[in-house]
Amino acid sequence: MTAPFGRRLCEVARNRDSGGYRVVSVIDREGPEPQAGQFYMLAAATGWGAREGRAFLPRAISVAETRPAAGGGVRLDFLLDAVGPGTERLCDLGERDAVWVTGPLGNSFASPREVSADAAGAVLVGGGVGVAPLALLRRRFAERGVPHRVLLGFRDRAHTGGLDLFCGSSGVLCPDVRLATEDGHAGVQGRVTDLLLPILAGDDARSGVVYSCGPPAMLEAVRTLCAEHGVAVELALESPMACGFGACFGCAVPKPGGGFLRLCVDGPVLRGDEVEGVSHAYA
Repeated sequence: MTAPFGRRLCEVARNRDSGGYRVVSVIDREGPEPQAGQFYMLAAATGWGAREGRAFLPRAISVAETRPAAGGGVRLDFLLDAVGPGTERLCDLGERDAVWVTGPLGNSFASPREVSADAAGAVLVGGGVGVAPLALLRRRFAERGVPHRVLLGFRDRAHTGGLDLFCGSSGVLCPDVRLATEDGHAGVQGRVTDLLLPILAGDDARSGVVYSCGPPAMLEAVRTLCAEHGVAVELALESPMACGFGACFGCAVPKPGGGFLRLCVDGPVLRGDEVEGVSHAYA
C-alpha cells in the first residue's frame, strides 16, 4: 500500500501544556497554509500502533493556529487531549520527533456574508477541546475587521485547554472573549449556551452568524437555539475517520430528508440546516 496523497514527514517544534491538554507545534515545509475549520490526519512516525498490541489509524485533528515558520513553510499548532492510544502517542511527541501529516483536509468556515447576506458580524461558540478551530477563526476575523464575540465553555479548571490561544501577547485573555464554566471557577457558572441565549434573543441577532465547535451535546444545543431564533449557524463536527478523503464512508452523517454527507469532504463545517441533528455517535 502506498502512502496517501499529500502525506509528508514533518518535525515537531514544540510540545507544551495548555490547561490539562497539549499544544503540539509541527513545522510543515511543503504544505499550504490551512483555513480555519480544516483538519489534518496525524500519526507519529515511530511507536504508532505499539500500545495495547494493535495497530491504529491516523487521527483527525483540527488546526488551532498557524504562523510562518523560520526557514520557510508554516507552523501548525494542534490542541490535543489524550483520550486513547493514538492521541496519547501524539501528546507524547517531543521536540524534533517526526510525525506523518496529511492535509489540510475538508472545508473551512465561511465569512458571515457568505453564510447570510445580511450578516455583518460573528459569534464564536466553543466548548472543551473543540475551541481549537475557533482560535484561528477569531484571528482571521480580527485581521479582516469582522466584528465578533467569543463564548467559551469548559467543564472545570482541569479542562481549560486552549484558553491561552485566545490571549494577547501579554498573556491576558482578549476582551472579546467571555467564559462559562460548569464548576464556576471562572466566568459565569453554567454552560456556554447560557451566554449564547441572551445574544440570540436580542433584536439584532440575525445580523450575525454563529460559528461553533465542541462536544456533540453542545453543538446540538447551539444548532437548536439558532434554529429557534432564526439565526444562521455553521458547525464544525467530529466523527471517527479512517482516510480523510471520502473513500471509507466512516464519517457519514445523515442529511435532513435522507441521504448522507461525508464529514471529511463535505465538512467538517456544515450549516445547521444541513444535518439531521448532531448525534453523540459523531464523536
